Amino acid sequence: MEYKILGKTGLKISTLGFGGIPIQKVDVETTRKLVKVMIEKGINYIDTARGYTVSERYLGEALEGVRDKFILATKSMSRSKDAMTKDIEISLGNLRTDYIDLYQVHNPSMQQLEEVMAPGGALEALMEAREAGKIGHIGLTAHSVEVFEKAIELPWVETIMFPYNIVERQAEDLIHKCAEKNIGFIVMKPLAGGAIEDAELALRFIYTNPDISVVIPGMFDVKEIEQNLASCENTKPLSETEEDAIRKIREELGNNFCRRCNYCAPCTVGINIPGVFLFQGYLDRYGLEDWARERYATIPVKASACIECGACESRCPYNLPIREMLKDAARKFGE
Repeated sequence: MEYKILGKTGLKISTLGFGGIPIQKVDVETTRKLVKVMIEKGINYIDTARGYTVSERYLGEALEGVRDKFILATKSMSRSKDAMTKDIEISLGNLRTDYIDLYQVHNPSMQQLEEVMAPGGALEALMEAREAGKIGHIGLTAHSVEVFEKAIELPWVETIMFPYNIVERQAEDLIHKCAEKNIGFIVMKPLAGGAIEDAELALRFIYTNPDISVVIPGMFDVKEIEQNLASCENTKPLSETEEDAIRKIREELGNNFCRRCNYCAPCTVGINIPGVFLFQGYLDRYGLEDWARERYATIPVKASACIECGACESRCPYNLPIREMLKDAARKFGE
């Protein structure tokens, strides 16, 4: 297992981490088995979130007695000080620990990021928790390039998590800036939310980028851990055959895959188009139907509200058939 320092945090972490979304599909006993294998294989970075239903709780029970062997990261979508203070305490209780190594502001919009940093915002709670020793470091996760660009310039941001994979390469320059500024970069969605079926090739591609700190594929089975380990241990340069396969994947997904660049915005009727497609990905590819529907229900303007004006499609740099994709999402979510 290769280890890196997670930017300015100074934390020494395995370059393969554990993404905690899919363990919602299993149970505590299975989570214990996964934790045991991670210890054996040298994986020491675990990522979860307040929003991942039972994920924090399962991990907390599984980590009893071995907490000190892991760098533990979680995150919250709270934007106010009071709400974030409450979430930090819930996370500590769920994870059965008195400290969390990395606590992240979870996927804010530009407006929400301002709320986080305003007086009475979530950042105040995070700073106080850090002073009290309840959390070690503060990071941010994003799906928007605009938010990523802003986050790099914020002095309190020690790590940034963003999608990066064979088809989502829109942030490569920003990822390099993270390395230059000693900000830890955490790769989420390495398989594009399950759209990329060849996990070995997907991880091989990511590991060719020296600017990444850790990759956190979601895993809920021991076989997945073993397969992902084999990929990160293969340090040979990509072969011509692999490069051809990567090009083929880009071609196949290029016409129907939302990269969440947000260039389609603003929608004429206010649909959060990338958000719709994000939750549809959980519905179609993660096997988390109930959770996906619950998250979709929080979107104020549903996919069915599309008036087919086409303004979004004229702005999409990938020429996606957004109107048809929204119709498909509306059918699957029922609204």
